[in-house]
Amino acid sequence: MIRIEVSPQDVAASRFAISPVVETMHALWVVSGRQPAGALRSWAERAREPYRALLAADPKLRALQALLRSGGYNADFVAPPPTGVNARFETEIERIRATPLAQAHEEIARNLDGVARPPRAVLDLLEGPRVVEVLADALELAWREILEPDWPRFHAILERDVIQRAGRLATYGWAAALDDLNPRLAWRDGGIEFRKGGESEHVRLDGRGLLFMPSAFASSVIPYLEESWPYALVYPARGTAAPAPAASTAALSRLIGRSRALILLELGAPATTSQLCARLALSLGTTGEHIAALRAAGLITGTRTGRTVRYHRTPLGDALVSP
Repeated sequence: MIRIEVSPQDVAASRFAISPVVETMHALWVVSGRQPAGALRSWAERAREPYRALLAADPKLRALQALLRSGGYNADFVAPPPTGVNARFETEIERIRATPLAQAHEEIARNLDGVARPPRAVLDLLEGPRVVEVLADALELAWREILEPDWPRFHAILERDVIQRAGRLATYGWAAALDDLNPRLAWRDGGIEFRKGGESEHVRLDGRGLLFMPSAFASSVIPYLEESWPYALVYPARGTAAPAPAASTAALSRLIGRSRALILLELGAPATTSQLCARLALSLGTTGEHIAALRAAGLITGTRTGRTVRYHRTPLGDALVSP
């Protein structure tokens, strides 16, 4: 079991973040078949063939894939910790390109220790003087060809999760914010307990706080407790590729129209117009018209925060979608 002690200073210092680079690495775990696709099976099936073609054609991508290690250390420099919820891929990749060569070689050697050695051509790249550039180029290729086309939809899912979970944490405390992350994770006696096999581990945050990172691709909670990273919990985001049940969608569609039914079902959690556009692949104008109609009918309402308006269902809307 891992126990993470959390002080009042840690509560104040903890934050949420979203990383395009880290999500690219998680996407590679899924499309390479090293991690079950789960709810993202349809996405993985679409992405797998393009990924395999890239892998066959580009040795740089094969070098990056060689670092995907299950149950052991994975090099930190290819997935630097994000700085906020709107981190840009271009900013993160520049941080990777600035990695000192000695650090990269040290982390790669640790990554490969105790596992089957990759083919000689791949090993030459990983041990060579251009390895930082090689892996950064591979990440850019994977991002551009595999994840970037769907990033607006995935980012909308992640951002909604952050908003909802951060609100629960601020309003109800850590127990409420963590209670549905994973059955093995719980808040007990002023700390986070994560049940796992092996020896017990006791971690103190010492005022640094905890970095919470939702992932569209993670299948379970992943604790990052390396000194080179902020202590972090990567966890599966709510609403990842989870369409409404066909029966409820069909019934609502007959009553109010398909697009309005989908929007109403989505608004079980608050969302902005742009988030709904990304999630449902609707135009901004069309989404705005449907929101206005649902609002006029008393099925949803909006709350302004700064320059954005987040919509959510009213009790009447909840009653309409209830089975």
